[in-house]
Amino acid sequence: MARNDSFWVFGYGSLIWRPGFEYRAARPARLYGAHRALCIYSHHYRGTPEKPGLVFGLVPGGSCNGMAFEVGCERHDEVLEYLRAREQVTSVYFEVQRTVRLDDGTRVTATSFVVNRAHHQFSGKLSLREQLRLVNNARGDAGTNRDYVLNTASHLEKLNIRDTYLYHLAQVLGDAQHKGKEAGQPEGVWEDSGG
Repeated sequence: MARNDSFWVFGYGSLIWRPGFEYRAARPARLYGAHRALCIYSHHYRGTPEKPGLVFGLVPGGSCNGMAFEVGCERHDEVLEYLRAREQVTSVYFEVQRTVRLDDGTRVTATSFVVNRAHHQFSGKLSLREQLRLVNNARGDAGTNRDYVLNTASHLEKLNIRDTYLYHLAQVLGDAQHKGKEAGQPEGVWEDSGG
């Protein structure tokens, strides 16, 4: 049940597995009206301007399963300041309040970040091939882009959250990494066969 002495934050990417703030409870939740997409060029955390990676954003349409974090109101300003510093490095997201449904059916209003589709880092819809090329070749201040995608997929799976496209992408990334090791390629290198 929603409490008056708390607020909620909805995570759909790395916030699921690395929130970075204290919370009272974490609950599986679904946000309606937007879906998770690998659609933002990362120039900081998972890539550089020269070799951009891709990170997740919420784009209009459908729904998104993720994690809702209940945070005590005494931490409101501290947590929002942290989230803004983390998510708004280049102002690619809009901070919004959206209704999410918790795993027990309770509806709460949660702070989340949706992509600004007019921002120059919004990739639009890329082919799987282009996503793989970017993800396999990018590294930023927080590590490799591949690790970000695989960690997100792994944590969603542990929560029994099915994201078919993300799991397919993760499977291809894992297969490419395994084949690269067998061929003696250094970790993190993925060859695009062209054609």
